[in-house]
Amino acid sequence: MAEEVKTASPETGEGRNFIEAFIDADLAPGGRYAGMRVHTRFPPEPNGYLHIGHCKALTIDFGTAEKYGGLCNLRMDDTNPTKEDVEYVEAIQEDIRWLGFDWGDRFFYGSDYFEEDYRQAVGLIRKGLAYVCQLTPEEFREYRGSTGEPARSPWRDRPIEESLDLFARMRSGEFPDGAMTLRAKIDLASGNFNLRDPVLYRINHLPHHRHGDKWCIYPMYDFAHPIQDALEGITHSLCSLEFENHRPLYDWVVEHCDLPSRPRQIEFARLGIDHTVLSKRKLRAMVEGGQVSGWDDPRMPTLCGLRRRGYTPRSIRNFCERIGVAKAASVVEFGFLEHCLREDLNASARRVMAVVRPVKLIITNYPEGQRETVTVENNPLDAAAGTREVAFSRELWIEEEDFLPEKAPRYKRLYPGGPECRLKGAYLIRCTGFERDGDGRLTAVLCEYDPASRGGDPADGRKVKGATIHWVDAATAVDGEVRLYGNLFSDPAPDEAGKDFMACLNPDSLEIRRGCKLEASLKDAKTGDHFQFLRLGYFCPDSRDSAPGHLVFNRSVSLKDSYVKK
Repeated sequence: MAEEVKTASPETGEGRNFIEAFIDADLAPGGRYAGMRVHTRFPPEPNGYLHIGHCKALTIDFGTAEKYGGLCNLRMDDTNPTKEDVEYVEAIQEDIRWLGFDWGDRFFYGSDYFEEDYRQAVGLIRKGLAYVCQLTPEEFREYRGSTGEPARSPWRDRPIEESLDLFARMRSGEFPDGAMTLRAKIDLASGNFNLRDPVLYRINHLPHHRHGDKWCIYPMYDFAHPIQDALEGITHSLCSLEFENHRPLYDWVVEHCDLPSRPRQIEFARLGIDHTVLSKRKLRAMVEGGQVSGWDDPRMPTLCGLRRRGYTPRSIRNFCERIGVAKAASVVEFGFLEHCLREDLNASARRVMAVVRPVKLIITNYPEGQRETVTVENNPLDAAAGTREVAFSRELWIEEEDFLPEKAPRYKRLYPGGPECRLKGAYLIRCTGFERDGDGRLTAVLCEYDPASRGGDPADGRKVKGATIHWVDAATAVDGEVRLYGNLFSDPAPDEAGKDFMACLNPDSLEIRRGCKLEASLKDAKTGDHFQFLRLGYFCPDSRDSAPGHLVFNRSVSLKDSYVKK
């Protein structure tokens, strides 16, 4: 697991992550933002659904603002007209609210600032700091230069008035795509290629999802982003590490444009998780190719997929907080995310009994027609959860794995002549035999019970060598479908360069069990409920497919915690 990078505070000696160290210095007397309120922003592209990788960024953006009593804006980065969709905008808002963050009335689109972006670009031309360039894409690559060779542009010394005229005509739609760009005049020999007269505007005649055909030139993100930050009064623009080499350009734009504030950009390492891909392009390919059932498939790392699978906001926020804020890229085990979910659900999920591979258990010496109830705990870790009454009768359902037709080494469950076993919350039983149909299939396990052992605590105090077995009363059980999930990828590094990620898909990532037998109380389960199916794991009703009369439960996570064991 990635370790949080800490910086010692000279004032208190307490540890802080490096972002907080920067902010503390900025807020101190004489600092860059002394006396000001911390103001951050989260700028997702509305071209896909948020995934667990985005979650780290948004918890840093919103969480840092929360910690300092500041504000965080939500701004859709919709400067690219070919990608955006209102479906994604709404999904992003839903996911962020579900995690417990709020942007108040500070919801913006990057495209809200198109007119101001254009005005600032004209201002740079007037200052002699930008020019219209007519290099073709092929020439642009040819003239880009190398580490020891500066870039070139025959249009760099174009007269200001000529660039102003051409830029206005670019806006009016006179030129085709790729015919011209607007470039900043910085340093063609810079060792940082992002400063080699970067493109600020390009021509693109595709309509925009909010502005239609009003614009046919669009600002590049590196130009628009610092302007947007400054106009919104952002103090700290927190972004992922791939923008570190772009920071000098960010600062150049802030310095040379006429802006009302001077935001600071700080970069942190992105989140990497094993057995997962976090590329929206690859996730979209799986959706469109039918390898998954949609963006909210419970195996997907999207927040809507994790929510449908049963992940809780608290578990995801705890995960992001505990992996820390680092400068160095690292890969976190998916098992740690599961560990955070187990921690949360162990304390809050109601305990119930369900059987996913049912076989009939008949207590031959239990009176036919007799019915009773036994008392079981809802959650032993939560005193307020209390207990519930569960129906009990002569015929029950148990798991197929809890019976063997003959003895096996170290097997402590049911087999003819084997040890007494405990029925959870009820009686002690001993297996006496079994029944098969004409095709040799197991149809029933036979046993006898000890009437004096109700509650599993025999009066004579004898020790029970067998295991405790969960069960469901056959007379009152409800049928349901249970979906058991594993890692979507069998390869721990499916996103590694040179690999075909599709070839790394795990063919056993989903097992569907129909005809499962569920405790009667589960017939009223609703979306958002969380249960521990005893011995099986943590489950929730499927938000898309479960309905009265057709119960579907997703396994959120198994009980076994391999992360802690390691």
